[in-house]
Amino acid sequence: MIEGRNTAIPAPLPDNEIERLAALHHFKILDTEPEQSFDDLTFLASYICEAPISLVSLVDEDRQWFKSCVGLDVTETSREVSFCAYAILEPELLIIPDALKDKRFATNALVLSDPKIRFYAGMPFYTAGGLPLGTLCVIDTEPRQLNEKQEQALRVLARQLGSQMEHRRNLMELEEALNTLKLLGGILPICASCKKIRNEEEQWDSLEKYIMEHSEATFTHGVCPDCVQRLYPEYRENKT
Repeated sequence: MIEGRNTAIPAPLPDNEIERLAALHHFKILDTEPEQSFDDLTFLASYICEAPISLVSLVDEDRQWFKSCVGLDVTETSREVSFCAYAILEPELLIIPDALKDKRFATNALVLSDPKIRFYAGMPFYTAGGLPLGTLCVIDTEPRQLNEKQEQALRVLARQLGSQMEHRRNLMELEEALNTLKLLGGILPICASCKKIRNEEEQWDSLEKYIMEHSEATFTHGVCPDCVQRLYPEYRENKT
């Protein structure tokens, strides 16, 4: 994590922060290993925008974590100094031509010390439901601007990033479902007396709980004829 003296103005929280964080954590991507599909997008952003630094930044509760980096050797910074925390508040591309001339960032530790940010452009990417998870951003150590084609390319790449996030989650959920099918199709350790099932954590669950957690099945309850005769013989006699 980048350290340094910071007196910058932290970004306010989005109105939908609780839902946004829940969505982010549902993707189960934080602190995962690098993936080529994300690295390709940061490479393209850096190349097209002619920027020495490009990041896929995910804005967590108290940090921004980088799924992919070009030109930077760190994996996260505090959210307090995050430019991207401002970018996710915007529906459009956030461009800071010269951070030293912007009161939100002029005293930011990332501006005054390494990596000495002067130029920043960040485009949010979203869940299918429209919640911002983070940004695809490019950074330079000199004041500058993007041309129109570079701005449009950054927007397009950010849309691809959002699609890649959804694709990754869908594959993960499919893999989990297949593993569940294999588990249910195999041998289940079940107690011969009480009929509880031993789960993956070596804990004993009721049959109902286990099946509900490992499938989409739901339960309704009734009493079979044999149990009616055993438990409620008077009811059985009245019926006959």
